[in-house]
Amino acid sequence: MTDETTANPDQNQQKDQDQNDKQFALQKIYIKDVSFETPNSPAVFTEKWEPSVNIELNTNGKPLGPDVHEVVLGITITAKVGEKVAYLCEVHQAGVFAVKGFGDQELGPMLGSYCPNVLFPYAREAISDLVTKGGFPQLLLAPVNFDAIYMDHVKKQQQQQTPEKPESEAAKVH
Repeated sequence: MTDETTANPDQNQQKDQDQNDKQFALQKIYIKDVSFETPNSPAVFTEKWEPSVNIELNTNGKPLGPDVHEVVLGITITAKVGEKVAYLCEVHQAGVFAVKGFGDQELGPMLGSYCPNVLFPYAREAISDLVTKGGFPQLLLAPVNFDAIYMDHVKKQQQQQTPEKPESEAAKVH
């Protein structure tokens, strides 16, 4: 007696073909925009260096053509000593990615999480160099969990799209 639990060979071949059709390639990495300001220098250099540091991250992307996307990771660092801004550093690290054969549910995480993960080390290095060249102690950014940030973004979008349920008549107070 033969075992009929093996998958249809045509189905296996189709799965292999689908996997082979998926392609991801990094075509270019570049700094799209960079800014470094020290509005209170040189006086800020005479103060005790105990800064408060605010870090803002954002990502955006746009299609450049069929299966080609630009993704931009924006990082803004504001360091203050007391109420004075010691420095403001902004880097928009960009990349051009060829992404082919991914469905809509896969493309979002690729562009919203995977690509920013690729770009982040380049942006971190640019920020570290700018801050050091600006005369300040080196700033090393900690790793960022872009997967969690992307999932949070998706949840917020889903909540905004879900219409609120009207109050029931019994719950209304007259």
